[in-house]
Amino acid sequence: MGSVDGQLRPAFAKVETLHKKKGFTLLMITGDLFGTDDDDADLTALLNGEIKIPLPTYFTVATRPLPPRIVEKIEADQDICENLYFLGKRSITKTSDGIRLVTLGGMFDDKVVVGLSTESHLPFHTPQDATSLRGAQTADILLTTIWPRGITRGSKVALGDKKAPGPSSREVAELCGALKPRYHLTPSPDTYFWMREPFAHPQKDESEKPQLTRFISMAPFGNAAKEKSLYAFSLPPKDTNVNVPIDATPSPFEFRDNMAQKRSQGGYSRFEEDQSHRRPKHRRQRSPPPGPDRCYFCLSSSTFTTHMVCAIGDESFLATAKGPLPKSNTYEKEGVNFPGHIIIAPLAHEPTITSMGPMSDPDSVSVKTYKEMTRFRETLQAMVAKASDFRLGGVTWEISRRTGIHVHWQFLATPADLIKSGLVEEAFKVEAQNFSYSSFQEVELPLEKQAEFGDYFRVWLWADDGEDKIKGKSLVMPLEPDQRFNLQFGRNVMTKLLEDKLLDRGLVGRAVWQNCAQSQEEEEKDVEVFKDLFKEWDFT
Repeated sequence: MGSVDGQLRPAFAKVETLHKKKGFTLLMITGDLFGTDDDDADLTALLNGEIKIPLPTYFTVATRPLPPRIVEKIEADQDICENLYFLGKRSITKTSDGIRLVTLGGMFDDKVVVGLSTESHLPFHTPQDATSLRGAQTADILLTTIWPRGITRGSKVALGDKKAPGPSSREVAELCGALKPRYHLTPSPDTYFWMREPFAHPQKDESEKPQLTRFISMAPFGNAAKEKSLYAFSLPPKDTNVNVPIDATPSPFEFRDNMAQKRSQGGYSRFEEDQSHRRPKHRRQRSPPPGPDRCYFCLSSSTFTTHMVCAIGDESFLATAKGPLPKSNTYEKEGVNFPGHIIIAPLAHEPTITSMGPMSDPDSVSVKTYKEMTRFRETLQAMVAKASDFRLGGVTWEISRRTGIHVHWQFLATPADLIKSGLVEEAFKVEAQNFSYSSFQEVELPLEKQAEFGDYFRVWLWADDGEDKIKGKSLVMPLEPDQRFNLQFGRNVMTKLLEDKLLDRGLVGRAVWQNCAQSQEEEEKDVEVFKDLFKEWDFT
Protein backbone atom coordinates (compact mmCIF):
# COMPACT_ATOMS: atom_id res chain seq x y z
CA MET A 1 0.00 0.00 0.00
CA GLY A 2 1.22 3.50 -0.82
CA SER A 3 1.38 6.40 1.61
CA VAL A 4 -1.63 6.49 3.91
CA ASP A 5 -0.86 9.98 5.23
CA GLY A 6 -2.97 9.57 8.34
CA GLN A 7 -6.11 8.25 6.58
CA LEU A 8 -6.07 5.31 8.97
CA ARG A 9 -9.78 4.59 9.23
CA PRO A 10 -10.66 4.44 5.50
CA ALA A 11 -7.38 2.78 4.56
CA PHE A 12 -7.72 -0.14 6.96
CA ALA A 13 -11.43 -0.46 6.23
CA LYS A 14 -10.49 -0.95 2.57
CA VAL A 15 -7.79 -3.45 3.51
CA GLU A 16 -10.19 -5.40 5.71
CA THR A 17 -12.69 -5.75 2.84
CA LEU A 18 -10.02 -7.04 0.48
CA HIS A 19 -8.47 -9.29 3.12
CA LYS A 20 -11.79 -11.06 3.72
CA LYS A 21 -11.92 -11.94 0.03
CA LYS A 22 -8.28 -12.77 -0.63
CA GLY A 23 -6.72 -13.75 2.69
CA PHE A 24 -3.40 -11.93 2.48
CA THR A 25 -0.31 -12.89 4.51
CA LEU A 26 0.89 -9.39 5.35
CA LEU A 27 0.57 -5.74 4.43
CA MET A 28 3.45 -3.34 3.81
CA ILE A 29 3.10 0.44 3.86
CA THR A 30 5.60 1.85 1.36
CA GLY A 31 5.35 5.51 2.38
CA ASP A 32 4.09 7.58 5.31
CA LEU A 33 1.53 5.78 7.44
CA PHE A 34 0.76 8.70 9.74
CA GLY A 35 -0.12 12.30 9.10
CA THR A 36 1.46 15.45 10.50
CA ASP A 37 -0.97 15.99 13.39
CA ASP A 38 -0.12 14.09 16.58
CA ASP A 39 -3.58 14.92 17.93
CA ASP A 40 -5.29 13.43 14.88
CA ALA A 41 -8.57 11.67 15.74
CA ASP A 42 -7.74 8.61 13.65
CA LEU A 43 -4.39 8.22 15.41
CA THR A 44 -6.13 8.38 18.80
CA ALA A 45 -8.68 5.82 17.63
CA LEU A 46 -5.88 3.53 16.44
CA LEU A 47 -4.04 3.71 19.76
CA ASN A 48 -7.29 3.11 21.64
CA GLY A 49 -8.00 -0.03 19.65
CA GLU A 50 -10.98 1.45 17.85
CA ILE A 51 -9.43 0.98 14.40
CA LYS A 52 -8.76 -2.67 13.73
CA ILE A 53 -5.84 -3.80 11.59
CA PRO A 54 -6.90 -7.12 10.07
CA LEU A 55 -3.49 -8.65 9.32
CA PRO A 56 0.19 -8.17 10.22
CA THR A 57 1.12 -4.75 8.87
CA TYR A 58 4.66 -3.37 8.60
CA PHE A 59 5.79 0.22 8.17
CA THR A 60 8.91 2.34 8.31
CA VAL A 61 9.72 6.03 8.53
CA ALA A 62 9.40 7.66 5.10
CA THR A 63 9.31 11.40 4.32
CA ARG A 64 8.18 12.84 7.66
CA PRO A 65 9.00 12.12 11.32
CA LEU A 66 6.84 9.65 13.20
CA PRO A 67 4.26 11.19 15.57
CA PRO A 68 5.53 11.63 19.16
CA ARG A 69 2.95 9.21 20.56
CA ILE A 70 4.12 6.52 18.14
CA VAL A 71 7.77 7.20 18.98
CA GLU A 72 6.95 6.90 22.67
CA LYS A 73 5.43 3.46 22.14
CA ILE A 74 8.36 2.26 20.04
CA GLU A 75 11.04 3.48 22.42
CA ALA A 76 9.25 1.82 25.34
CA ASP A 77 9.12 -1.49 23.38
CA GLN A 78 5.34 -1.41 23.64
CA ASP A 79 2.80 -2.58 21.09
CA ILE A 80 1.47 0.29 19.00
CA CYS A 81 -1.68 -1.70 18.46
CA GLU A 82 -2.52 -5.23 17.43
CA ASN A 83 -0.96 -6.33 14.12
CA LEU A 84 1.09 -3.16 13.56
CA TYR A 85 4.89 -3.39 13.53
CA PHE A 86 7.58 -0.76 13.04
CA LEU A 87 10.35 -2.18 10.88
CA GLY A 88 12.90 0.38 11.96
CA LYS A 89 14.60 2.70 9.51
CA ARG A 90 17.43 0.28 8.71
CA SER A 91 16.63 -3.36 9.27
CA ILE A 92 16.02 -6.83 7.97
CA THR A 93 12.95 -8.66 9.16
CA LYS A 94 11.96 -12.28 8.81
CA THR A 95 8.19 -12.56 9.17
CA SER A 96 6.42 -15.47 10.81
CA ASP A 97 5.85 -16.86 7.31
CA GLY A 98 9.55 -16.74 6.48
CA ILE A 99 9.36 -13.71 4.18
CA ARG A 100 12.57 -11.72 4.28
CA LEU A 101 12.09 -7.94 4.31
CA VAL A 102 14.98 -5.50 4.00
CA THR A 103 14.12 -1.92 4.88
CA LEU A 104 15.81 1.43 4.35
CA GLY A 105 13.45 4.22 5.28
CA GLY A 106 13.85 7.96 4.98
CA MET A 107 15.28 10.31 2.39
CA PHE A 108 18.95 10.48 1.45
CA ASP A 109 20.82 12.90 3.73
CA ASP A 110 23.50 14.45 1.54
CA LYS A 111 24.86 16.44 4.47
CA VAL A 112 26.22 13.31 6.13
CA VAL A 113 28.98 11.62 4.15
CA VAL A 114 29.94 8.77 6.49
CA GLY A 115 28.53 7.01 9.49
CA LEU A 116 25.23 5.40 10.40
CA SER A 117 22.19 7.44 11.33
CA THR A 118 21.41 7.14 15.02
CA GLU A 119 17.80 8.34 15.11
CA SER A 120 15.43 5.68 13.85
CA HIS A 121 12.33 7.90 13.86
CA LEU A 122 13.53 10.76 11.67
CA PRO A 123 13.08 10.55 7.87
CA PHE A 124 16.73 10.63 6.78
CA HIS A 125 19.35 8.00 6.06
CA THR A 126 23.05 8.18 5.31
CA PRO A 127 25.11 6.52 2.57
CA GLN A 128 26.50 4.13 5.18
CA ASP A 129 22.98 3.07 6.17
CA ALA A 130 22.46 1.82 2.62
CA THR A 131 25.95 0.34 2.36
CA SER A 132 25.65 -1.55 5.62
CA LEU A 133 22.54 -3.37 4.40
CA ARG A 134 24.30 -4.87 1.38
CA GLY A 135 25.68 -7.67 3.52
CA ALA A 136 22.17 -9.03 4.04
CA GLN A 137 22.95 -10.91 0.81
CA THR A 138 19.35 -11.68 -0.15
CA ALA A 139 15.85 -10.31 0.24
CA ASP A 140 12.38 -11.29 -0.81
CA ILE A 141 11.21 -7.69 -0.59
CA LEU A 142 13.32 -4.54 -0.46
CA LEU A 143 11.44 -1.52 0.89
CA THR A 144 13.01 1.90 0.43
CA THR A 145 11.63 5.42 0.52
CA ILE A 146 13.72 6.60 -2.43
CA TRP A 147 14.32 5.02 -5.82
CA PRO A 148 17.48 3.28 -6.97
CA ARG A 149 19.34 5.59 -9.33
CA GLY A 150 18.98 4.56 -12.96
CA ILE A 151 15.90 2.36 -12.46
CA THR A 152 14.17 3.87 -15.54
CA ARG A 153 17.15 3.03 -17.79
CA GLY A 154 16.25 0.46 -20.42
CA SER A 155 12.55 0.51 -19.54
CA LYS A 156 9.80 0.86 -22.15
CA VAL A 157 7.20 1.69 -19.50
CA ALA A 158 6.86 5.44 -19.82
CA LEU A 159 6.47 7.64 -16.79
CA GLY A 160 4.56 10.20 -18.83
CA ASP A 161 5.29 13.80 -19.65
CA LYS A 162 4.10 15.17 -16.31
CA LYS A 163 5.67 12.48 -14.16
CA ALA A 164 9.21 12.62 -12.83
CA PRO A 165 11.26 9.78 -11.29
CA GLY A 166 11.40 9.79 -7.53
CA PRO A 167 14.41 11.00 -5.54
CA SER A 168 17.16 8.42 -5.95
CA SER A 169 20.69 7.46 -4.94
CA ARG A 170 23.47 5.25 -6.22
CA GLU A 171 23.69 3.60 -2.78
CA VAL A 172 20.10 2.32 -3.07
CA ALA A 173 20.86 1.07 -6.58
CA GLU A 174 23.91 -0.78 -5.24
CA LEU A 175 21.78 -2.20 -2.44
CA CYS A 176 19.21 -3.51 -4.92
CA GLY A 177 21.99 -4.93 -7.08
CA ALA A 178 23.61 -6.70 -4.12
CA LEU A 179 20.44 -8.16 -2.57
CA LYS A 180 18.64 -9.01 -5.82
CA PRO A 181 15.22 -8.77 -4.17
CA ARG A 182 12.23 -10.34 -5.84
CA TYR A 183 10.33 -7.10 -5.31
CA HIS A 184 11.64 -3.59 -4.69
CA LEU A 185 8.86 -1.36 -3.35
CA THR A 186 8.85 2.41 -2.89
CA PRO A 187 6.26 5.16 -2.43
CA SER A 188 5.58 7.38 -5.44
CA PRO A 189 6.95 10.93 -5.23
CA ASP A 190 3.66 12.15 -6.71
CA THR A 191 0.22 10.69 -7.27
CA TYR A 192 1.13 8.05 -9.85
CA PHE A 193 1.71 4.29 -9.83
CA TRP A 194 4.69 2.98 -11.80
CA MET A 195 5.74 -0.63 -12.26
CA ARG A 196 8.85 -1.31 -14.29
CA GLU A 197 9.35 -4.44 -16.39
CA PRO A 198 11.15 -7.12 -14.35
CA PHE A 199 14.90 -7.00 -14.79
CA ALA A 200 17.49 -9.76 -14.53
CA HIS A 201 20.61 -9.36 -12.45
CA PRO A 202 23.98 -10.36 -13.92
CA GLN A 203 24.76 -14.06 -13.49
CA LYS A 204 28.15 -15.23 -12.31
CA ASP A 205 28.05 -18.14 -14.72
CA GLU A 206 25.59 -20.15 -16.81
CA SER A 207 24.84 -22.55 -13.97
CA GLU A 208 23.41 -19.78 -11.76
CA LYS A 209 19.63 -19.43 -11.86
CA PRO A 210 18.29 -16.12 -13.19
CA GLN A 211 17.36 -13.66 -10.44
CA LEU A 212 14.65 -11.16 -11.28
CA THR A 213 13.54 -7.99 -9.53
CA ARG A 214 10.21 -6.25 -10.00
CA PHE A 215 10.28 -2.57 -9.10
CA ILE A 216 6.98 -0.98 -8.07
CA SER A 217 6.36 2.60 -6.95
CA MET A 218 3.00 2.93 -5.20
CA ALA A 219 0.61 5.87 -5.49
CA PRO A 220 -0.68 7.34 -2.21
CA PHE A 221 -3.94 5.99 -0.81
CA GLY A 222 -7.03 7.95 -1.79
CA ASN A 223 -5.31 9.98 -4.50
CA ALA A 224 -7.63 12.08 -6.70
CA ALA A 225 -6.22 10.57 -9.91
CA LYS A 226 -7.35 7.13 -8.72
CA GLU A 227 -3.90 5.73 -9.45
CA LYS A 228 -3.20 2.32 -7.94
CA SER A 229 -2.35 2.53 -4.24
CA LEU A 230 -2.85 -1.15 -3.44
CA TYR A 231 -1.00 -3.97 -5.17
CA ALA A 232 -1.14 -7.68 -4.31
CA PHE A 233 1.36 -10.33 -5.33
CA SER A 234 2.45 -13.80 -4.28
CA LEU A 235 5.93 -15.13 -3.59
CA PRO A 236 6.53 -18.64 -4.91
CA PRO A 237 9.02 -20.85 -3.01
CA LYS A 238 12.61 -19.81 -3.59
CA ASP A 239 13.55 -23.12 -5.18
CA THR A 240 10.91 -22.66 -7.90
CA ASN A 241 12.36 -22.53 -11.39
CA VAL A 242 12.38 -18.96 -12.67
CA ASN A 243 10.93 -18.37 -16.11
CA VAL A 244 12.26 -15.09 -17.46
CA PRO A 245 9.27 -13.08 -18.78
CA ILE A 246 9.37 -11.99 -22.41
CA ASP A 247 9.38 -8.31 -21.39
CA ALA A 248 12.26 -8.66 -18.91
CA THR A 249 15.26 -6.39 -19.38
CA PRO A 250 18.87 -6.54 -18.24
CA SER A 251 19.71 -4.79 -14.99
CA PRO A 252 19.35 -1.02 -15.40
CA PHE A 253 22.23 -0.30 -13.07
CA GLU A 254 25.58 0.76 -14.48
CA PHE A 255 27.62 -1.42 -12.15
CA ARG A 256 27.98 -5.16 -11.80
CA ASP A 257 27.42 -6.88 -8.47
CA ASN A 258 31.01 -7.10 -7.29
CA MET A 259 31.24 -8.87 -3.97
CA ALA A 260 34.59 -7.21 -3.40
CA GLN A 261 32.46 -4.18 -2.52
CA LYS A 262 31.62 -5.88 0.74
CA ARG A 263 34.90 -4.61 2.16
CA SER A 264 34.86 -1.22 0.48
CA GLN A 265 33.90 0.52 3.69
CA GLY A 266 36.81 -0.53 5.87
CA GLY A 267 35.64 -4.13 6.13
CA TYR A 268 32.22 -3.09 7.38
CA SER A 269 29.63 -3.55 4.71
CA ARG A 270 28.55 -7.11 5.51
CA PHE A 271 25.92 -7.91 8.04
CA GLU A 272 22.62 -9.57 8.43
CA GLU A 273 19.90 -8.61 10.84
CA ASP A 274 16.74 -10.55 10.98
CA GLN A 275 13.92 -9.55 13.25
CA SER A 276 11.77 -12.64 13.74
CA HIS A 277 8.06 -11.91 14.16
CA ARG A 278 6.81 -15.24 15.44
CA ARG A 279 3.17 -15.71 16.19
CA PRO A 280 2.62 -16.77 19.81
CA LYS A 281 -0.20 -19.06 20.78
CA HIS A 282 -2.26 -16.29 22.32
CA ARG A 283 -4.29 -14.02 20.08
CA ARG A 284 -2.36 -10.80 20.54
CA GLN A 285 1.07 -10.56 18.93
CA ARG A 286 3.67 -8.86 21.03
CA SER A 287 6.15 -6.47 19.49
CA PRO A 288 9.45 -8.14 18.60
CA PRO A 289 12.43 -7.94 20.96
CA PRO A 290 14.97 -5.16 20.37
CA GLY A 291 15.73 -5.19 16.67
CA PRO A 292 19.00 -4.90 14.80
CA ASP A 293 19.05 -1.10 15.08
CA ARG A 294 19.59 -1.47 18.84
CA CYS A 295 21.43 -4.81 18.95
CA TYR A 296 25.01 -4.82 20.24
CA PHE A 297 25.90 -7.65 17.84
CA CYS A 298 24.40 -6.31 14.61
CA LEU A 299 26.85 -4.49 12.39
CA SER A 300 24.21 -1.98 11.27
CA SER A 301 23.26 -1.00 14.81
CA SER A 302 23.98 2.54 15.94
CA THR A 303 25.45 1.01 19.12
CA PHE A 304 27.94 -1.19 17.27
CA THR A 305 31.55 -0.04 17.20
CA THR A 306 32.65 -0.72 13.66
CA HIS A 307 36.36 -0.20 14.29
CA MET A 308 36.41 -3.42 16.34
CA VAL A 309 35.48 -5.66 13.39
CA CYS A 310 38.39 -7.96 12.50
CA ALA A 311 37.08 -10.23 9.75
CA ILE A 312 33.78 -10.70 7.92
CA GLY A 313 32.81 -13.97 6.30
CA ASP A 314 29.77 -14.98 4.28
CA GLU A 315 27.57 -15.72 7.31
CA SER A 316 29.43 -14.44 10.38
CA PHE A 317 32.13 -12.08 11.58
CA LEU A 318 34.88 -11.62 14.17
CA ALA A 319 35.24 -8.59 16.44
CA THR A 320 37.37 -7.85 19.46
CA ALA A 321 35.38 -7.91 22.70
CA LYS A 322 34.23 -4.66 24.27
CA GLY A 323 35.83 -4.44 27.70
CA PRO A 324 37.98 -7.57 27.24
CA LEU A 325 38.69 -9.80 30.22
CA PRO A 326 42.50 -9.95 29.73
CA LYS A 327 44.48 -6.77 29.15
CA SER A 328 46.41 -6.01 25.99
CA ASN A 329 49.64 -7.10 27.70
CA THR A 330 48.29 -10.04 29.72
CA TYR A 331 49.77 -12.61 27.37
CA GLU A 332 52.86 -10.72 26.22
CA LYS A 333 55.03 -13.36 27.92
CA GLU A 334 53.40 -15.87 25.61
CA GLY A 335 54.05 -13.70 22.57
CA VAL A 336 50.47 -12.45 22.12
CA ASN A 337 50.12 -8.68 22.44
CA PHE A 338 46.36 -8.25 22.38
CA PRO A 339 43.75 -9.39 24.93
CA GLY A 340 42.82 -12.58 23.10
CA HIS A 341 39.09 -12.03 23.77
CA ILE A 342 37.12 -12.29 20.51
CA ILE A 343 33.43 -12.29 19.59
CA ILE A 344 32.25 -14.74 16.91
CA ALA A 345 28.78 -13.67 15.82
CA PRO A 346 26.44 -14.54 12.96
CA LEU A 347 25.37 -11.84 10.56
CA ALA A 348 21.79 -13.01 11.11
CA HIS A 349 19.92 -11.33 13.95
CA GLU A 350 18.55 -14.53 15.52
CA PRO A 351 18.42 -15.87 19.11
CA THR A 352 19.81 -19.29 18.14
CA ILE A 353 21.57 -20.78 15.15
CA THR A 354 18.78 -23.33 14.69
CA SER A 355 16.23 -20.51 14.33
CA MET A 356 17.93 -19.39 11.10
CA GLY A 357 16.58 -22.24 9.00
CA PRO A 358 16.27 -26.02 8.58
CA MET A 359 19.21 -28.10 9.77
CA SER A 360 18.56 -30.79 7.17
CA ASP A 361 19.36 -28.53 4.21
CA PRO A 362 23.12 -28.11 3.71
CA ASP A 363 22.49 -24.81 1.91
CA SER A 364 20.38 -23.28 4.68
CA VAL A 365 21.60 -20.23 6.56
CA SER A 366 21.72 -22.18 9.84
CA VAL A 367 24.02 -24.88 8.47
CA LYS A 368 26.31 -22.49 6.63
CA THR A 369 26.48 -20.16 9.63
CA TYR A 370 27.33 -22.94 12.08
CA LYS A 371 30.04 -24.28 9.80
CA GLU A 372 31.61 -20.88 9.31
CA MET A 373 31.48 -19.94 13.00
CA THR A 374 33.07 -23.30 13.83
CA ARG A 375 35.76 -22.60 11.28
CA PHE A 376 36.40 -19.21 12.89
CA ARG A 377 36.65 -20.85 16.34
CA GLU A 378 39.05 -23.56 15.17
CA THR A 379 41.14 -20.99 13.30
CA LEU A 380 41.41 -18.79 16.41
CA GLN A 381 42.49 -21.80 18.44
CA ALA A 382 45.21 -22.67 15.96
CA MET A 383 46.31 -19.04 15.67
CA VAL A 384 46.85 -18.43 19.41
CA ALA A 385 48.51 -21.83 19.80
CA LYS A 386 51.08 -21.12 17.10
CA ALA A 387 51.61 -17.47 18.12
CA SER A 388 52.29 -18.51 21.73
CA ASP A 389 54.42 -21.55 20.89
CA PHE A 390 51.53 -23.70 22.17
CA ARG A 391 51.46 -22.03 25.59
CA LEU A 392 47.92 -20.75 24.96
CA GLY A 393 44.77 -22.64 24.12
CA GLY A 394 41.20 -21.47 23.73
CA VAL A 395 38.00 -21.44 25.78
CA THR A 396 34.83 -20.59 23.87
CA TRP A 397 31.35 -20.29 25.36
CA GLU A 398 27.85 -19.84 23.98
CA ILE A 399 24.38 -19.17 25.40
CA SER A 400 21.65 -20.55 23.13
CA ARG A 401 18.13 -19.60 24.24
CA ARG A 402 15.03 -19.21 22.15
CA THR A 403 14.17 -16.07 24.16
CA GLY A 404 17.55 -14.52 23.37
CA ILE A 405 18.26 -11.68 20.97
CA HIS A 406 21.43 -12.33 18.92
CA VAL A 407 23.36 -15.54 19.54
CA HIS A 408 27.16 -15.24 19.67
CA TRP A 409 30.25 -17.09 20.88
CA GLN A 410 33.00 -15.64 23.04
CA PHE A 411 36.52 -16.93 22.44
CA LEU A 412 39.12 -16.40 25.14
CA ALA A 413 42.81 -17.22 24.82
CA THR A 414 43.70 -19.20 27.95
CA PRO A 415 46.94 -20.73 29.30
CA ALA A 416 47.08 -24.21 27.81
CA ASP A 417 48.22 -25.83 31.05
CA LEU A 418 44.98 -24.73 32.78
CA ILE A 419 42.98 -26.48 30.08
CA LYS A 420 45.08 -29.65 29.86
CA SER A 421 45.16 -30.05 33.65
CA GLY A 422 41.37 -29.97 33.86
CA LEU A 423 41.24 -26.80 35.97
CA VAL A 424 39.05 -24.92 33.48
CA GLU A 425 36.58 -27.80 33.24
CA GLU A 426 36.43 -28.09 37.02
CA ALA A 427 35.92 -24.34 37.42
CA PHE A 428 32.82 -24.39 35.19
CA LYS A 429 31.38 -27.42 36.99
CA VAL A 430 31.94 -25.94 40.46
CA GLU A 431 30.40 -22.60 39.52
CA ALA A 432 27.35 -24.40 38.09
CA GLN A 433 26.94 -26.15 41.44
CA ASN A 434 27.32 -22.83 43.29
CA PHE A 435 24.35 -21.44 41.35
CA SER A 436 22.36 -24.70 41.58
CA TYR A 437 22.36 -25.00 37.79
CA SER A 438 22.03 -28.30 35.94
CA SER A 439 25.13 -30.46 35.66
CA PHE A 440 27.36 -30.20 32.61
CA GLN A 441 27.23 -33.02 30.07
CA GLU A 442 30.23 -33.93 27.95
CA VAL A 443 28.59 -34.02 24.51
CA GLU A 444 29.48 -32.62 21.09
CA LEU A 445 25.88 -31.55 20.37
CA PRO A 446 26.00 -31.30 16.57
CA LEU A 447 23.74 -28.80 14.84
CA GLU A 448 21.09 -31.35 13.89
CA LYS A 449 20.61 -32.21 17.60
CA GLN A 450 20.48 -28.68 18.98
CA ALA A 451 16.81 -27.89 18.34
CA GLU A 452 15.79 -31.15 20.02
CA PHE A 453 18.15 -30.50 22.94
CA GLY A 454 16.56 -27.12 23.68
CA ASP A 455 18.15 -24.18 25.48
CA TYR A 456 21.69 -24.58 26.78
CA PHE A 457 25.00 -23.08 27.83
CA ARG A 458 27.99 -24.62 26.09
CA VAL A 459 31.74 -24.29 26.54
CA TRP A 460 34.47 -25.65 24.26
CA LEU A 461 37.91 -26.35 25.77
CA TRP A 462 40.89 -26.75 23.47
CA ALA A 463 44.68 -26.92 23.83
CA ASP A 464 47.54 -28.29 21.74
CA ASP A 465 51.00 -29.16 23.00
CA GLY A 466 52.51 -29.03 19.52
CA GLU A 467 53.03 -32.77 19.28
CA ASP A 468 49.65 -33.74 17.87
CA LYS A 469 48.32 -34.20 21.42
CA ILE A 470 45.25 -32.04 21.37
CA LYS A 471 42.91 -31.74 24.34
CA GLY A 472 39.47 -30.78 23.07
CA LYS A 473 36.16 -31.10 24.87
CA SER A 474 32.60 -29.81 24.61
CA LEU A 475 30.60 -29.35 27.83
CA VAL A 476 26.90 -28.55 27.66
CA MET A 477 24.59 -27.40 30.47
CA PRO A 478 20.83 -27.73 29.73
CA LEU A 479 18.73 -24.67 30.55
CA GLU A 480 15.01 -24.65 31.28
CA PRO A 481 12.98 -22.24 29.09
CA ASP A 482 11.93 -20.09 32.08
CA GLN A 483 15.15 -20.53 34.08
CA ARG A 484 16.93 -17.43 35.32
CA PHE A 485 20.49 -17.63 34.08
CA ASN A 486 23.42 -15.29 34.59
CA LEU A 487 24.39 -14.04 31.12
CA GLN A 488 27.90 -13.35 32.42
CA PHE A 489 28.34 -16.90 33.72
CA GLY A 490 31.15 -17.77 31.29
CA ARG A 491 33.06 -14.56 31.93
CA ASN A 492 32.64 -14.87 35.69
CA VAL A 493 34.08 -18.39 35.71
CA MET A 494 37.09 -17.42 33.63
CA THR A 495 37.69 -14.22 35.63
CA LYS A 496 37.88 -16.12 38.92
CA LEU A 497 40.17 -18.73 37.41
CA LEU A 498 42.55 -16.27 35.75
CA GLU A 499 42.60 -13.98 38.80
CA ASP A 500 43.83 -16.91 40.86
CA LYS A 501 46.25 -18.46 38.38
CA LEU A 502 47.63 -15.24 36.84
CA LEU A 503 47.72 -13.19 40.01
CA ASP A 504 50.82 -11.30 38.92
CA ARG A 505 49.17 -10.01 35.76
CA GLY A 506 46.64 -7.64 37.32
CA LEU A 507 43.37 -9.32 36.36
CA VAL A 508 41.54 -8.69 39.63
CA GLY A 509 38.11 -7.09 39.30
CA ARG A 510 37.58 -7.68 35.56
CA ALA A 511 34.39 -9.74 35.76
CA VAL A 512 32.27 -6.77 34.65
CA TRP A 513 33.10 -5.75 31.10
CA GLN A 514 31.99 -2.16 31.61
CA ASN A 515 34.79 -1.79 34.18
CA CYS A 516 37.34 -2.83 31.56
CA ALA A 517 36.56 -0.17 28.98
CA GLN A 518 39.36 0.91 26.67
CA SER A 519 39.83 4.08 24.69
CA GLN A 520 39.07 3.88 20.98
CA GLU A 521 42.78 4.25 20.29
CA GLU A 522 43.50 1.19 22.47
CA GLU A 523 40.71 -0.79 20.80
CA GLU A 524 41.99 0.07 17.33
CA LYS A 525 45.53 -0.93 18.28
CA ASP A 526 44.30 -4.34 19.52
CA VAL A 527 42.43 -4.85 16.25
CA GLU A 528 45.56 -4.10 14.23
CA VAL A 529 47.66 -6.53 16.30
CA PHE A 530 45.00 -9.20 15.89
CA LYS A 531 44.71 -8.69 12.14
CA ASP A 532 48.46 -9.02 11.75
CA LEU A 533 48.43 -12.35 13.63
CA PHE A 534 45.30 -13.55 11.85
CA LYS A 535 46.53 -12.69 8.36
CA GLU A 536 47.78 -16.17 7.47
CA TRP A 537 44.65 -17.78 8.91
CA ASP A 538 42.05 -15.44 7.41
CA PHE A 539 39.84 -17.43 5.03
CA THR A 540 37.45 -14.54 4.33
